[in-house]
Amino acid sequence: MMNSNPGRSVCQRGFSLITAIFLLVVIAALGAFAVTLSTTQHQSSALDVMGARAYQAARSGIEWAAYHVILSPASSPVPWAGCAPNTSLGTLSGTLAPFVVTVNCSAASYVEAGSTIWIYDVSASAVTGGSPGDPDYVERVVGATMGK
Repeated sequence: MMNSNPGRSVCQRGFSLITAIFLLVVIAALGAFAVTLSTTQHQSSALDVMGARAYQAARSGIEWAAYHVILSPASSPVPWAGCAPNTSLGTLSGTLAPFVVTVNCSAASYVEAGSTIWIYDVSASAVTGGSPGDPDYVERVVGATMGK
C-alpha cells in the first residue's frame, strides 16, 4: 500500500476524526448546560413574580379585615362579628386570580378608662399551585395587629 503523504505515518491517519468528535461532544454539552441554565432562570423569574402577587393577595386580606374593624362600633361590648379563624375570601380576580386568601382573626378586649378596647390579631394567607412541594406552589402569610 502506497502512502499518499510520505511525511505522515499510517498511525496518524484518523487522529483529526477523534478530535472532531471530542469537540462536538464538548460543544453539545455546553449547549445543553446553557439551555438548562436559561430555563432555570426563567422559572425563577416567574416564581418571583408569583411571590410578589401572593404578597399583595395576602395584603388584601389584611386590608379587608382592617376595613371591617374600622366599621365596627367604638367601645362595643362585643368584637367584630367577622373575626373568626379560617375565614376564606375565596379566589380573587384580576392579576391575583389564581390565589385563594384565608384570613385568621382573634380578638381580645381590654377596659381602659371605662371604655372597652378590642385588639385584633389578624393573619392572612394567600396560596396557589396545589400543595407544598409542587413546582408552582406559592404561599405568603402577612400578619397585623390592630385595635379599636
